[in-house]
Amino acid sequence: MVFWYTERMTTLPHYLTTLDYLPLKNIFFPAEMPSNKLMILLHGRGGAAQDFTWIPETFDFEDMHYLILNAPDTYDDGYTWYGEAPHHLEGIERASQLLTETFDMLFKEDFDAAQSFLFGFSQGALLTFEFGARYKKKLAGYIAISGHLNDPELLLQEMSPERKNANWLCTHGTQDEALDFETAKRQIEHLQKGGFHITFQSYDKTHSINKEEIDIIREWIISNKKN
Repeated sequence: MVFWYTERMTTLPHYLTTLDYLPLKNIFFPAEMPSNKLMILLHGRGGAAQDFTWIPETFDFEDMHYLILNAPDTYDDGYTWYGEAPHHLEGIERASQLLTETFDMLFKEDFDAAQSFLFGFSQGALLTFEFGARYKKKLAGYIAISGHLNDPELLLQEMSPERKNANWLCTHGTQDEALDFETAKRQIEHLQKGGFHITFQSYDKTHSINKEEIDIIREWIISNKKN
């Protein structure tokens, strides 16, 4: 993976902490002011929570908490949410169950789902759709970067109906060497035809996140974030 921000942060900020009561290991950045808004971030295969510790500083929302989750299984020097096809479905279901338990704990008292965002890259993008569209509570927004879906038609059948009208943003690189752009585009178009309200944005990039993209995502969050 290539990230434009790699050189930005060499040490973690002093106010970083963790939410030990959750079933998934994590890194937590508390908001700079009292708030029940939360952004939950999911990395890709071989990644880790530390990959996204640049997000709080870059987005710079003083009223937003940030929770970066580690996937449950090790993979090379990082973690993975599920295995390789064709043995991936069991892992997706297991990851979705762990996310359900995590979200239920988060939104029981401490945070407000209606003011929170789910942000996923690669495998995390798939889970943003597969889990986010089925989860019982509607979030303020869903952001899926450089990912594919497992089964768009099945998702349309099983999703919570009101999720179609939620705020969805999906981005993908036309030069993505890991997850084919045309496949992602067809899958999103299938969801759009099925009634999903999704903004789809393409970029001249590989399997990565670039600065132009993150600037657009930040503006999209602002437009969907409740004061």
